[in-house]
Amino acid sequence: MGKIIAVCKSEQKGERKVNVGSARLVENFGVEGDAHGGSWHRQVSLLAVESITKMVEKGLKVGPGDFAENITTEGIDLANLAVGTKLQAGQALLEVTQIGKKCHARCAIYEQAGDCIMPREGIFARVLKGGIVSAGDSIDIVQ
Repeated sequence: MGKIIAVCKSEQKGERKVNVGSARLVENFGVEGDAHGGSWHRQVSLLAVESITKMVEKGLKVGPGDFAENITTEGIDLANLAVGTKLQAGQALLEVTQIGKKCHARCAIYEQAGDCIMPREGIFARVLKGGIVSAGDSIDIVQ
């Protein structure tokens, strides 16, 4: 069983996301009010706090949202989920569509640390069923 640590969004692309604590996930769109929402395969991004901790241990002052993830989790091995895995996150149902992503330009975090975890350990999902997700909610694999 996993837990949601933070729910983040940004109004514009290219900026760090802000932890808003709770948000509505809209079916076939993503996080309501988030710049990355839309009818495509990367509607919601997720990253484990365990991954963020690796960057903190390298000396960076980073936290939830700094890697542009919408949902920060704990206790679930996101990077090793298979595409097609379904996740119950709060009231919403997600389907994993992509593991990691290619970075086309070096982000500020890469420039500071010489590494970034989102391309390897971040995942993306589409919203199959909308609903509210909040910090403290459970996030679980649906069998």
